[in-house]
Amino acid sequence: MADIVEPELAAYVERLTSPHEALLAELSEETREQLGSEAMLSGPVAGRLLEVLVWFGRPQRVLEIGTFSGHSALSMAAALPEGGRIDTCELDPERAAFARRYFDRSPYGSRITLHVAPALETLAQHEGTFDFVFIDADKEGYVGYYEAVLPRLSERGLIVADNTLWSGQVLESDGPIVRFNEHVAADPRTVQVLLSVRDGMTLIRRAS
Repeated sequence: MADIVEPELAAYVERLTSPHEALLAELSEETREQLGSEAMLSGPVAGRLLEVLVWFGRPQRVLEIGTFSGHSALSMAAALPEGGRIDTCELDPERAAFARRYFDRSPYGSRITLHVAPALETLAQHEGTFDFVFIDADKEGYVGYYEAVLPRLSERGLIVADNTLWSGQVLESDGPIVRFNEHVAADPRTVQVLLSVRDGMTLIRRAS
């Protein structure tokens, strides 16, 4: 992942953000060693942003599309209100097993249900609405995920889409993230803001 913010400024932002809990720091280090794909980690800044959004919104039902090694799910689970639950979807059995080990070690892991299946299949098997949706999976699927979850979003629900600056490539290409960004921006059903946090995070709510 290319640096969008100057490295010195990114280090400053991370230094002044509340640091990882010990378990998340360990998870991050083991992810780098065993799974690679370090850029797919939420990291302490994006993780804290997710935690704060969940703390503020107090969602009862959270849907995560793309578990990877479990960092973002655990970040959100720590801030859930009493009775809050996360359904997180992962296709890769190795990544799912890795995440589950850390869920089992966390005091918040019991709030998380991990589904090893295509996200749209999992969504179809669960009725009702979701109060918070985090999309961080295959980029070609973003528009489809958005269209699937928007009708299931509660009245004051929030969608957060990750990697929406795509290492700066949004300025130079017509890839799936560009198509997703333009699709959301043109949708009168929603209001959105694209934040330059890490690799870009877009916050989306229903229009009034």
